[in-house]
Amino acid sequence: MSKRGKKGVLSPEDRDLWGKVTRTTTPLDAERAKAQMEDLLHTVDDAPQETGKSIKTATAIHPPEPLKPKAPPPLHQLEYRYRKKLVRGVKQIDARIDLHGLTQNRAHDRLRGFLYEAQARGHKLILVITGKGGGPGYAYMDERGVLRRMVPQWLAMPDVRHLVAGYEEAHVRHGGSGALYVRIRKRR
Repeated sequence: MSKRGKKGVLSPEDRDLWGKVTRTTTPLDAERAKAQMEDLLHTVDDAPQETGKSIKTATAIHPPEPLKPKAPPPLHQLEYRYRKKLVRGVKQIDARIDLHGLTQNRAHDRLRGFLYEAQARGHKLILVITGKGGGPGYAYMDERGVLRRMVPQWLAMPDVRHLVAGYEEAHVRHGGSGALYVRIRKRR
């Protein structure tokens, strides 16, 4: 049965169903049964008819609730031994991208494209060179190193989060605070 609006008020579908039930039962008192049937017919006739709207039933099929998006996996730093091998030159950086001199929009677009391409090529570790920011003569309202600040935020955004396993500041040999090691997830 469908939900009732007010207590004691039946929907047209419920009234129809109740009428079918009352016709199939044998009443104890014929006079009382006749009065109930007239009362039922009277209430069905007086009920306002809905136009153009379908009646929801208890058997209606409801679409499943949308799945909640999975939380992105946590970011990890490089293991100590792996980082040590990188610094010594035993392990190699698979690819590099230099974002020097680009505007934020262009740098963001290039970084996203580069991350997708790196994953497609099976790279494990890339170096993102942001630069340390201009000197005091280049600063605008103490805005030094905009890309240096923004790239970590971009790497944590949902649109590339599934590509990045982790990132951290590069060793001095690879650019120090003006570069980041970025670990790329395997393609699934």
